[in-house]
Amino acid sequence: MSQLNLVALERACAESRGLSMDAVAKAASGHLGLPLGAAEIGAVLFGSALNYNPEQPRWLNRDYFILSAGHGSMFLYSWLNLSGYELSVEDIKNFRQLNSKTPGHPEFHHTVGVEATTGPLGQGVGNAVGIASACKMSAGKFNTEQHKIFDQKVVVLCGDGCLQEGIAQEALSFAGHHRLDNLVVIYDSNDVTLDAMAIESQSEDTVKRFESLGFEVQLVTEGNNLTEIANAYERARTSKSAKPHAIICKTVIAKGIPEVSGTNKGHGEAGVKFIDAARKNLGLPEEKFFVSKDTRDYFNQHKQQLLVKYNQWDKTFQEWRSANPALATLLDSANIDLKSCELVTKIPEFNVKDTIATRKAGSDVLQPLAQELPLLISGSADLHGSTLNYIKDGRDFTPACPSGRNIKFGIREHAMGAMMNGFAYHGIFKASGATFLVFSDYLRPSIRLAALCNLSVTYIFTHDSIGVGEDGPTHQPVETVSGLRMIPNLDVMRPADPEETAAAFASAIARKCGPTLLALSRQNLPNLSTVTSTDAVARRKGTLQGGYILVKEESDLEVIIIATGSEVQHAVEAAKQIGKGARVVSMPCTERFDRQPEEYRQTVLPLSCRKRVAIEAGVTAFWYKYVGLDGKVIGIDRFGLSAPGSIVMKELGINSQSILNALKN
Repeated sequence: MSQLNLVALERACAESRGLSMDAVAKAASGHLGLPLGAAEIGAVLFGSALNYNPEQPRWLNRDYFILSAGHGSMFLYSWLNLSGYELSVEDIKNFRQLNSKTPGHPEFHHTVGVEATTGPLGQGVGNAVGIASACKMSAGKFNTEQHKIFDQKVVVLCGDGCLQEGIAQEALSFAGHHRLDNLVVIYDSNDVTLDAMAIESQSEDTVKRFESLGFEVQLVTEGNNLTEIANAYERARTSKSAKPHAIICKTVIAKGIPEVSGTNKGHGEAGVKFIDAARKNLGLPEEKFFVSKDTRDYFNQHKQQLLVKYNQWDKTFQEWRSANPALATLLDSANIDLKSCELVTKIPEFNVKDTIATRKAGSDVLQPLAQELPLLISGSADLHGSTLNYIKDGRDFTPACPSGRNIKFGIREHAMGAMMNGFAYHGIFKASGATFLVFSDYLRPSIRLAALCNLSVTYIFTHDSIGVGEDGPTHQPVETVSGLRMIPNLDVMRPADPEETAAAFASAIARKCGPTLLALSRQNLPNLSTVTSTDAVARRKGTLQGGYILVKEESDLEVIIIATGSEVQHAVEAAKQIGKGARVVSMPCTERFDRQPEEYRQTVLPLSCRKRVAIEAGVTAFWYKYVGLDGKVIGIDRFGLSAPGSIVMKELGINSQSILNALKN
């Protein structure tokens, strides 16, 4: 790290505070506390310590900065502007306005330089741990003795609220256990939360907490002192402790506005009415959104120094590419657009006589895909033995083996979700993670953010229905699948047999514009090739379309039975008893089906046939969009039962007889 220019950085602190005050005042909305209270942290990071290139914001070996306390977004926007990123003063003037580059909370893909969408507290901590893991994995897989192309730090700035959230504890515990020494957690410890002083809701010894988790900890009692912050970061950067780092900075919230600084009133926009006096005390002119020529010159000069480092790295990178063509090709493959219709051909067809659970089929499907895609990784929340998503010969991700492809997240579902998002933000590896479907609620906020951010993440969630059986209603997800379908941009796929499972995995892994959730059965299911005339190729193609005609009527169409997952077998059985006028539609993914052209959807579900029945072992309300008010839905609008799965299914009416009864009525 270069020698600090205290005069320049102190001036930059004042002007960053001015930008934040002016933006919040103009918007009449926002949070002043963190941008003002942590300005010195920003000055050290962006003005001296971090290694980045504003001209190549997605540079592979950049240091990452994640603002976990995303409500303090003007902190990030002001420093991105000063650092030379593509974020103008005009953009800052439009803070929190429609279609601006400066939304209320930082959004990935929306604002250049924003590494993760944050705002829900603690998410950024989990994202940072995921990114740090991905950086370790990249170094382990691609660095050679001659050429070190990955050597970066991941810095996350969090506050009291982030650390109070359980997700932060989960993620930090993982980081400590896996000795992620490339992770630097900076805790903006201002002793204030939104409602009150932090003492009213917390009294833990944070130093001891971080130490107990395996972190190297520094307490900076003067958290608004540039030199103290810079020295602490340099110690973390150069440490040989093989531990992640925590820098606890005792800052003053809303520093610069005496009327509210150091109090919970300083958290939001309460200090706006005092900003004119505050700006004057900071030595700022009357001109709003002011940045001096001296500050611009300083950061332009700093940018040139950063570009020298970048060019040195690029020289090494080109030498690495020449010396390691196979590794270079592998790295380049991270940006290749996969096609699900091609990927599915890499998966051998299943033996039609095999009766297996779709979780077992998923395990069989995963292996050829993992061979085809060496950057595919798979993790589980302490359930590899049940979710069956372990990559054979992929080794485990550990401090001694950072290139391992299987991640043991531990019983940390929410951290797993946020870390998978971190891998997706990083962009080199294709992340998947597993647990039981009923536990998706533990990571639902992370799933929602993955969908919001168009992240390519795959969730392998097994034990998908009351078919779980003996574990009872606590583990039988009756409402879960329909609830997950309500999340925009999340593909929920519930395959009915091994061939549909093959297409579901191919679809999930190839998808680049959002996450996919695979809901897989615990219980064995028949291969539909044994009960229908639709072959494996057609079923795979139909699955990629979201829904398709599995059994076509042999005379005039009289009734359509729609089913998904383990209930498709019952629809087929009912159709046989109904006769030649029955059609069965398998609907493994309603989201994919709804994206098909109207002509295709009308071919599968023609409006002319209003006699429809849908069956799924879950709540019924969702399916009326397909059967209409004239139709019937067979499902479970109650919690399940503790008994063998087949008995629970029969007791709650999930069978072909219920379909026949519905049609008679």
